[in-house]
Amino acid sequence: MRKVIKLTVIALAFSLVTACASTSDIENLQSQVNGLDTSVKKASADAADAQATAADAAAKSAAAEAAANQASQLSQDANRKLDGRFRRSMMK
Repeated sequence: MRKVIKLTVIALAFSLVTACASTSDIENLQSQVNGLDTSVKKASADAADAQATAADAAAKSAAAEAAANQASQLSQDANRKLDGRFRRSMMK
């Protein structure tokens, strides 16, 4: 009976010491989780900003491509007109 009581007291003391350490560990882990949560939110915001910037760059690229295509068409038209004038002047 005494052995059972001694083992119970030892087990109780061990569980109290472990419980205190576990509470401290849990608080430490909770602070790490909170820090990681903040980092994840910042990374998510950075990713959203990057996506918006990429969409803006794509729109500007499309506008630049349209302007380049229009300039190319105007250049080809001007080249045809000048070529026609040159041929007419050579016939005179």
